[in-house]
Amino acid sequence: MVDEEPERRRRRRRGQWIHPIVAQRYRKGQFHSLYKDLRQDPFKFRSYCRMSVEAFDNLLSLLHPHLTFMDTCMRRSISAEQRLIVTLRFLATGNSFASLHFEFLLGISTISGIVCHTCKVIWQHLREAVMPTPKAEDWLRIAEGFYQSAQFPNCIGALDGKHIRVKKPPHSGSRYFNYKQYFSVVLMALADSNYRFVIVDIGAYGSSSDSRIFSASRMGDRLRDNQLALPEPRRLPGSAGPPAPFVIVADEGFALSPHMMRPFPRRDLDDRKRIFNYRLTRARRYVECAFGILSTRWRVFLSSIQMNPDNATLVIQACVLLHNFTRINDASSDADIDQNITSSVIFDQSRTGRPGTAGLAVRNVYADYFCSPEGALSWQMEAIRGSR
Repeated sequence: MVDEEPERRRRRRRGQWIHPIVAQRYRKGQFHSLYKDLRQDPFKFRSYCRMSVEAFDNLLSLLHPHLTFMDTCMRRSISAEQRLIVTLRFLATGNSFASLHFEFLLGISTISGIVCHTCKVIWQHLREAVMPTPKAEDWLRIAEGFYQSAQFPNCIGALDGKHIRVKKPPHSGSRYFNYKQYFSVVLMALADSNYRFVIVDIGAYGSSSDSRIFSASRMGDRLRDNQLALPEPRRLPGSAGPPAPFVIVADEGFALSPHMMRPFPRRDLDDRKRIFNYRLTRARRYVECAFGILSTRWRVFLSSIQMNPDNATLVIQACVLLHNFTRINDASSDADIDQNITSSVIFDQSRTGRPGTAGLAVRNVYADYFCSPEGALSWQMEAIRGSR
């Protein structure tokens, strides 16, 4: 009887080095046939890459040395421009690697490797430029932004968590299954009044609560240990009262503390508490809007990320930095997105929760200030009456 295995191996060795369709990449692939034309039309380029030509060139100049590989005698390397375009297209559309395979005429595994490597490069070499570790002067600048935009003094950021849908990892049990009935990892983010992310924590299990994730995060540890370089407490504008600490605003999912403000619970709300909740919500909406802008620009978040959690974390990290990068370099192009997102935010006064005890005194200082002549807004009473 003839042994069929050696014959099968010989047939496999005589297989194609590259598929005929993929071999046409330099003539028919989307990058080679479309990229130069797109650069001549700024509107189409922004729609395709989610950033302007100038911003793309700036990004490419920062990442080019880390995305460039040598040609070999066997094949030409994929250029840094194409690697970045493929990655941006994946993040901008959320298309599967199989779909991108037919668009760019690259192998599916090649595209997967390009996306993961480029996202890692973005996180390693763009982070210090667009999301540096805040210093005391940065917190003061952020606080001034919140006071000017939301009339909430001494606010150094709005905090919230966003569930990012992922496919169920094998043998993971229910760790990634959240209360919304799908599998996810959590993006915990602190945002400023320009809808930029200041500090993020990415990759926590979807089954965990926001409070637990924050407590276990490096951000939470540094806040508890006074290692965030926060400025010294100062008096609220126009007030002669005691200095108030700088605070983060959040929803009822977080624990109340001297540096963390959350709403009063819904029960037994008087006008003073309603006004505080209204003013806090006006500041807290900035992180919700930042998440909305993030998902609108990078549509990979609109469907389940078909990657294991580690690679999905790389994608989220890259999108967070690209979000900040475009906010800095393409602020004018975000005007329409900002208007659509912020106009859809509703001030929710009906959230419930069980108050903590550590920050009650600080919350009362802010609540009293918002009802005082120095801190009151002319329209706040009308706003809370309309929300009842």
